[in-house]
Amino acid sequence: MKKTGLGMLLGGLGMLAGCLSPQQNGAEKQDENQEVIQRLQGIWLDDNTEAPLFKIQGDSIYYASQINAPMPFSVHNDTMTVYSAQPIHYFIEECLSYSLRYRTSVGETVSLHKAESDTLSFGTVVPVKVVESEVFEKDSVIFHGGERYRGYSYINPTKKRVTLVSINEEGLPVENIYYDNIIHICVYKGKERLFSKDINKEMFARVVPADFLNNAILSDMDFVKVDENGYRYVATLCIPDGAACYNVRLDVSKEGSIVFSR
Repeated sequence: MKKTGLGMLLGGLGMLAGCLSPQQNGAEKQDENQEVIQRLQGIWLDDNTEAPLFKIQGDSIYYASQINAPMPFSVHNDTMTVYSAQPIHYFIEECLSYSLRYRTSVGETVSLHKAESDTLSFGTVVPVKVVESEVFEKDSVIFHGGERYRGYSYINPTKKRVTLVSINEEGLPVENIYYDNIIHICVYKGKERLFSKDINKEMFARVVPADFLNNAILSDMDFVKVDENGYRYVATLCIPDGAACYNVRLDVSKEGSIVFSR
């Protein structure tokens, strides 16, 4: 099979220093795109497995993974950057007429060639995960001043998505979808309800960094203390499938106001 590699096509962009002269690099971007975008159209295959890795249509890339939305890209010097939720960089090692060899951000080397037909089955159909509707209940009993206090936490799954993008060994983005929770907390003394409130992760914006909070879920809540000032819960916010978490104190006054602190 004749290989019409991505390296030849990217070389025409006039942005790979190793493939083009300084005069070509100085050409206007609009002219370069008009010439090269037409050649870039199609599906690109792995040299070793013949598996489709991505499709270029127009000025966008579609990956053969869970992500089927188009992503813009650019090439500067020896680096190709795809602008996904987190920019992905491919480091060009060799640019020849009919092939491209690049190194991914995890150090894997990938070689590509263009499919003879762009009618190949492309993309992966990913079943949509059904949101669990079961509410998880926790409760703890704390004695203070001879009185018995019971604190409840009801962890309610929501349809609010948290999307994280990871990179596989071939440098391709893999989209993982998780669902956030709302946690209802309440405190009782006997049959008397002293306090109740729905807690969501947006309420932690002043004590948890925004970039972490955007990728985290409100995963747990524990009733830990009663004193003369009120009640304390400890919330846990974590990045899904990761080791990074924040524990945040919720100090509730007897009047029902909440102070968030770490």
